[in-house]
Amino acid sequence: MAAASGDRRTERLLNLVIALLSTRTWLTKEQIRKAVPQYEDCASTEAFDRMFERDKEELRELGVPLVTGSASAWFDDEQGYKVDRDAYALPAVSFTPAELAVLSLAARVWAQASLAGPAARAVTKLRALGVDVDEQSLVGVEPRVRTAEPAFEPLYAAARDRQRVTFTYRRPGAAEPTRRSVQPWQVTSWHGHWYLVGHDLDRGAPRVFRLSRVEGAVRRTGPPGAYEVPDDVDGRAMIAAAQAGRDAAVRTAAVRLAPRAAGQLRLRAGVPAADAEREVVARVAFTDPEELAATVAAAAPHAVVLEPDDVRQAVLRRLRGVLEAHAAPPAAPSAASGAAPGPADAQRAGA
Repeated sequence: MAAASGDRRTERLLNLVIALLSTRTWLTKEQIRKAVPQYEDCASTEAFDRMFERDKEELRELGVPLVTGSASAWFDDEQGYKVDRDAYALPAVSFTPAELAVLSLAARVWAQASLAGPAARAVTKLRALGVDVDEQSLVGVEPRVRTAEPAFEPLYAAARDRQRVTFTYRRPGAAEPTRRSVQPWQVTSWHGHWYLVGHDLDRGAPRVFRLSRVEGAVRRTGPPGAYEVPDDVDGRAMIAAAQAGRDAAVRTAAVRLAPRAAGQLRLRAGVPAADAEREVVARVAFTDPEELAATVAAAAPHAVVLEPDDVRQAVLRRLRGVLEAHAAPPAAPSAASGAAPGPADAQRAGA
């Protein structure tokens, strides 16, 4: 019960910060009470006043620069509140090339962050009150996780709702993908990759699935709450055990990298910084062809796999999938047109 109370308090404080950050004007206590869902639940004005005073002090103790003032230059009888943005913002920072490469990996998870449920509700309430909302000020306050893997959101939701799913999965080295039916337990990040841990119904045993190998749509096939997740599930331990045998088979791919491009692959291959301005053929170590193919495809057409063939084919499959997901491409230009080849053309030709 204490933990649940703490969670509610944390959510209330977060919603209060969101409300105060989302506008450049002063918010009155009444506007704040209507914007923050937990304040509306207060039985009386006195209860709200006590809770709000406690929350103000706690925010200040946490270092949130909460300030008071009035929107009127003539009357100060109605006090308002907001967060001092200049004091709250981070100072200017700079990064080394290696640090920027690490941040680019983190961006696979946090890029395109958007407001999650409670934050969106607080902003919606402020708009309903006629408050001019500056939503750009909230990016990063309460982000919803998005990843490069389309399967992340439906599998995460299914694990949360304890709902069975089916999806097409391509195992390492397999010529064709197979259909899997799974009870999702956890979606977990391990060594920079996202995995699903769950009970494989076809095999009658727990299994680990890397999200980058899920192809096509994830479909829910059962009602919510249809099963219980074992109490002793340790997703990261299961992933580590599943990877233990595979990590020994380290292979090397030859990847041609364009000048001033594909920084993640250059760093991974240990290409010297002095070679940043020229084209190089990098030797990239890998254990999972699908994982490397996803990284190369994201850098296309600035990265082209020369060998091995299974990685080349995996890259081509991804690029063709992108083309098929969009409108049909125009007729191929003639050689005399001088049109530049697309990413799939570059991978196919290797030139």
